[in-house]
Amino acid sequence: MALSIDSTVTLNNGVEMPMFGLGTYQTPSGKEAENAVQWALEAGYRAIDTAALYGNEAEVGKVVQSGIMPRDDVFVTSKVWVNDLSYEGTKKAFDRTMKLMGFDTLDLYLIHWPVNDWQGAWRALEEIYESGRVRAIGVSNFLQHHLDELFRLANIPPTVNQVELHPYLQLPDLRAFCDEHDIKVTCWAPLMKGRVLEVPELVEIGEKYDKSAVQVTLRWMLQVGLLTIPKSTKKPRIVSNADIFDFELSASDIETINGLDREHRIGIHPDHF
Repeated sequence: MALSIDSTVTLNNGVEMPMFGLGTYQTPSGKEAENAVQWALEAGYRAIDTAALYGNEAEVGKVVQSGIMPRDDVFVTSKVWVNDLSYEGTKKAFDRTMKLMGFDTLDLYLIHWPVNDWQGAWRALEEIYESGRVRAIGVSNFLQHHLDELFRLANIPPTVNQVELHPYLQLPDLRAFCDEHDIKVTCWAPLMKGRVLEVPELVEIGEKYDKSAVQVTLRWMLQVGLLTIPKSTKKPRIVSNADIFDFELSASDIETINGLDREHRIGIHPDHF
């Protein structure tokens, strides 16, 4: 599969979304967030993922519009936090996000967790989408039963489901369900908070290609059709995370990584949030 840092998938509404991007969860606001986004864009990243919860939307917006690359070439995702999950709350939250970022149009807006009145929030997302202020809408941390409920009430299907996904939590059933409904899956915590470096199988595969276990993990995700948003605030790591387009995992490597699934979560189970 010929993959590059510019590789995209086509969402179910026709919008092109980059497969690889920078996550900014727990990236402190201010200079640290600005630097991380700047270094990512300079390294060729085409997607930046943020959220109201992260407190760095203003910095993301500022750097994306600073001219490192044209605004239209950068795909920005944000999310509405649980405290604002209602019809009115979500509309206000979106206005706040857009004011902080200084954008006329956001690329993707997600419901962060399936809690509170997320159903009302989805109605608000549909209206925001129909107004043209966001190019795509989706969800985060939704399991199949949440998606089933969403399908019953939605006029517009979600384009993306962002979930915890990594070698120890591969969610094959949820991925198959999303695939069946043409919903793209984005992985959060793709590197298990750095713990992939301690997985012997990933280290061993990396040695074959002169790559790290981190790079092997990210390459695996892209090769199996997942979107991924590794987070870092350190320039060398931001650059090395993107150095995954000059090798290709073999079918047996993929099989080995597929066999690592332990259904092991690092974050909260969506039903227990």
